[in-house]
Amino acid sequence: MRNLCHEVDFCVVGGGLAGVCAAISAARHGAKVAIMQDRPVFGGNASSEIRMWIGGAAVANPLYRESGIVEEIELENYYRNTSLSFSVWDSVIYEKVKAEKNIKVFLNCVAQSVTMDGDKIASVTGYQLTTETYHTIKAKLFADCSGDSVLAPLTGAEFRIGREAASEYDESIEPEVGDSKTMGMSCLIQARETTSPKKFIPPAWAYKYPDDESLKDRPHEPGTNWWWIELGGDKDSIHDTEELRDELLKIAFGVWDHVKNCGDHGFENWELDWVGFLPGKRESRRYVGDHVVCQKEVEAAGRFEDVVAYGGWTMDNHFPEGFYYDGGHPTIYNRCPSPWGLPYRSLYSKNITNLMFAGRNISTTHAALSSSRVMGTCSLLGQAVGTAASIAIRDGLTPREVPYKEIQQTLMDDDCYVPFIKKEHNPLFARAKLSHEELKSGIYRETETGYHGAITDDGIVTMTFDKPEKISEIKLVFDSNLPREYYNMPCEFALYEPDYRTPTTLVKAYTVTATVDGVEVPVVTEKNNYQRFVKIPVDVVTDKLVLKMTETWGDEKFKVFGFEVK
Repeated sequence: MRNLCHEVDFCVVGGGLAGVCAAISAARHGAKVAIMQDRPVFGGNASSEIRMWIGGAAVANPLYRESGIVEEIELENYYRNTSLSFSVWDSVIYEKVKAEKNIKVFLNCVAQSVTMDGDKIASVTGYQLTTETYHTIKAKLFADCSGDSVLAPLTGAEFRIGREAASEYDESIEPEVGDSKTMGMSCLIQARETTSPKKFIPPAWAYKYPDDESLKDRPHEPGTNWWWIELGGDKDSIHDTEELRDELLKIAFGVWDHVKNCGDHGFENWELDWVGFLPGKRESRRYVGDHVVCQKEVEAAGRFEDVVAYGGWTMDNHFPEGFYYDGGHPTIYNRCPSPWGLPYRSLYSKNITNLMFAGRNISTTHAALSSSRVMGTCSLLGQAVGTAASIAIRDGLTPREVPYKEIQQTLMDDDCYVPFIKKEHNPLFARAKLSHEELKSGIYRETETGYHGAITDDGIVTMTFDKPEKISEIKLVFDSNLPREYYNMPCEFALYEPDYRTPTTLVKAYTVTATVDGVEVPVVTEKNNYQRFVKIPVDVVTDKLVLKMTETWGDEKFKVFGFEVK
């Protein structure tokens, strides 16, 4: 077996959407990054191996769909993945990581051991199955985005598993006595509709569900993603995974046998297209940070001073028994605000100085986790951790020492919305005069207080200065219709044409011109934009810039939230 050593600034363990966003954000802000992923693809629960759609705050409040890197990834997929192929979706996430020159990628690499330097991690070693190589990653900072918090038992970091007693944090949705029970894991099903009847012969080992009473309170009609094929909350949610997978497969094939062969469920022309052999997990270890977010803070909208991300999914608290829960519907949807804020203090370890984390393993109670665990929220947490890590590395700080206000402002400057926080403009842009002053709001989206952008017929926005200024960067934020109905990778393949495309509100073609010595010269020309957020390096001295939008992806009017410079 080979043994290789690598030195970087920041090592991310785990390549789900939280880890991907953490790695990309840190790399774009100058950090040298390694990302270690134990699977052959990125994406975690969203990948082709599990196929859960990306949920978040927009389910409860469409205005608060997550922006930032996760929106960039989804817009890339809308543009390229016209056949809704999960292999193409995997490739979109993969290329976003590989495109960053500051990221070293270690796929099929399982974190196995660490070396410590006092209360700091010195290195993490993973075994890469495909190359029979042990990779040791030395870094200044580490982020555990593995979901299962694999670095916790290896480092001695404080963590918790299970449900707190209701009295510990005064949480009404928790049991009277705390326990180690969690939410379970699911093996999902994907089906494909055809134009003629299709036969299904179940495997001999599949369970039998001969009547609808067998699947009472379990929705099983076209349109479901079978999330309720769930087990493991009353077992060991890590060490029992293989046995639980075996049981889940018996249930999954038995359920498909039921809908095909035991009555009329609307599936006569449907065929089984895919069954997940890798369970998608909801909960396991949770780290303990400087702050533990609890139910009452979620319900109070999480108005933390150090807010850096937000949730909005309900406190969707699955019963530990999962499929075998016999009390009715297998989850309770406890309402909460959308958005509600998540604090930076819950994203780094209480006792391991250089350990951060993002995803479903952050420092929350079980009750708060039931809302924060979904992938839209986890993506924001990842971007916040990567941003904080880049600041810490640049300034030689520990995660605890990073000023949260700089994290907030950097995130907003990268079109990653942070609720309840006002965007501060750089001095150059503060001096600029805009033909549409609403573009100085810095909000970059529609909210309950209105549309914080410019809507024009001619597509022209001008920016002027009292004297010529040196411009090094132009930033544009277009309208990607964040309140859109969910465009997700499918939970089924139906015959009807899905509404999955580049949002019509986006600007496709535009130019930016600058007046230099009285002459208007082009500095930016784009004919096929399909992204919401664009940063363009330039080198020009001018007292006037003109943004001219000439084509959209379908809308008659031209919409823009940000036209800024530095």
